[in-house]
Amino acid sequence: MTQNVPAKERTSFDNLNATRVIVTTLGVVFGLSGVNHGLFEFLQGNKPTGTLVIQAIGEAQRFWPEGTEEAFTILPTFWIAGLLSMIIGLIIVVWSLFFIETKYGRTVFLALFILLFLSGGGIGQVAFFIPAWAFATRMNTPLTWWKKVLPRSSWPFLSRLWIVILVISMITLLFGIEIAIFGIVPGMTDPDRIQNTAMLLVFSSAILNIFVFIAGFGHDLRRMELND
Repeated sequence: MTQNVPAKERTSFDNLNATRVIVTTLGVVFGLSGVNHGLFEFLQGNKPTGTLVIQAIGEAQRFWPEGTEEAFTILPTFWIAGLLSMIIGLIIVVWSLFFIETKYGRTVFLALFILLFLSGGGIGQVAFFIPAWAFATRMNTPLTWWKKVLPRSSWPFLSRLWIVILVISMITLLFGIEIAIFGIVPGMTDPDRIQNTAMLLVFSSAILNIFVFIAGFGHDLRRMELND
């Protein structure tokens, strides 16, 4: 049964492709995160990385003792790792904004993030870009399986909820990244507690993102129904 909502009661929000907005948001945020890692690596100069797991922020650039921004790289020097991470990160931002819906948009999205990971763009992003790619493959599809799983009565609620969770998730993530880099938590001075707080916030954001996509599917199901 189609839900009849008068045109005058609909908003531009109703026509948003939630899955696309969420994937693009994650792509931009983690593309810029890769640029961030790359910049700190680049600042360490043309010295050998010496190992596959590196500290993106060198001792001379750290804001606090634990602010190392661990990364993985197969490249021989910090300069090369940093330069490529910045370039790939910027390409991801552009791709997420303008090309994610193209025929091979999702495949290239995943490939770029794998390259970013291998070049030194950060380890933690893996917990975000793999689910983002998996959900992105459902973009602009009938969502037949989700239509069976999500009760139709839940679609209006999820349609209002997804963007709220997305904003909370991104704020949580950015706060966690800020703590990891700068080590600043109001009222907290113990390095171990600060580091654990940063990890908890990033982990919480990763969990929230799963709910963001589920709510986004509810919105997209409602949007498709309204546009039938």
